[in-house]
Amino acid sequence: MERRSFVKQAGLAGVLAAASAPAIVHAQANIRWRLASSFPKSLDTIFGAADVFAKKVSEMTGGKFQVSVHAGGELMPPFGVVDGVQNGTVEMAHTAPYYFFGKDETFALGCAIPFGLNSRQMSAWMVEGNGLKLMREFYRNYNIINFLGGNTGAQMGGWYRKEIKSVADIKGMKMRIGGFAGRVLERMGGVPQNIPGGEIYSALEKGTIDAAEWVGPYDDQKLGFNKVAPNYYYPGWWEGGPQLDFYINTKAYDGLSAEYKAIVECAAAQAHIDMQAKYDAKNPQALKSLVGSGTKLFKFPRDVMDLAFKESMAIYSELSAKNPNWKKVYEDLAAFRRDQNLWFRFAEAGFDDFMQAQKL
Repeated sequence: MERRSFVKQAGLAGVLAAASAPAIVHAQANIRWRLASSFPKSLDTIFGAADVFAKKVSEMTGGKFQVSVHAGGELMPPFGVVDGVQNGTVEMAHTAPYYFFGKDETFALGCAIPFGLNSRQMSAWMVEGNGLKLMREFYRNYNIINFLGGNTGAQMGGWYRKEIKSVADIKGMKMRIGGFAGRVLERMGGVPQNIPGGEIYSALEKGTIDAAEWVGPYDDQKLGFNKVAPNYYYPGWWEGGPQLDFYINTKAYDGLSAEYKAIVECAAAQAHIDMQAKYDAKNPQALKSLVGSGTKLFKFPRDVMDLAFKESMAIYSELSAKNPNWKKVYEDLAAFRRDQNLWFRFAEAGFDDFMQAQKL
């Protein structure tokens, strides 16, 4: 009888303990957020990062934290997402920060600038360098906290209706080019056009523009650019490692528990890795297919690269003289880039140069 009484009491204590634990440790309110993307659903790679994020958040919270993902144009224009997050119209967005360089050129530093960092260097600067800290200080002005949201890796240089044989062919050329790089193109004699991804094909087909860049073979083939502009150039000197971001409204983020904040961070990290893995896996076959169907592949002439580099460096100096936000972040990035290039020229470049010369 004593043993039975002890077991009964112990069992009751266990039940009471179990009943009280969720209130202390596991109790979380059901949360519903909306995410506005700057990208069309047809691009499963770049748009897909937001889906990966939302799925992981749901999985890690047992479905209590749901994020609905909306393609560019569904809730707001593709380039309206910063305003949407800042004003609290939506809780978060997924976008390319350099789209918003018109608000402040510093936005571009959180994504990619011409002749900036490659994707590994960008992640290193963000995570182990001062990149994330500096960009978050800047984004406070917009009521935003950011998380890494993917990287495409080095991009291609775009599609051209006519061949680019020298700098002279840039003069007067109307080109859809993302974000900050348009300023460099303009100084080279080109005419930059900032057009959302879903509208590029029709503009190129109608001849409204002479050239367009997007990402790389996999996405470009999906968008059909090879059907209206046969000349494909590389490298995308303006996008050596463009990072996407998840922008979250500061008030919405601050309203999360510590556990949910950690889940948001982990889900963003998963989406960040997943995006580049997809691009690296899918681009090779897409490039083979494009070339096999008649795409002409060209490397940019050296004089084009040299002038682009010269004008880029001149712009950075000018901005540092007049924009304190830019100066603070760019000087840190530039110092980091210098050391990274010193390192990468040996082990990484040495290995890559040898392997790419082999017949495999």
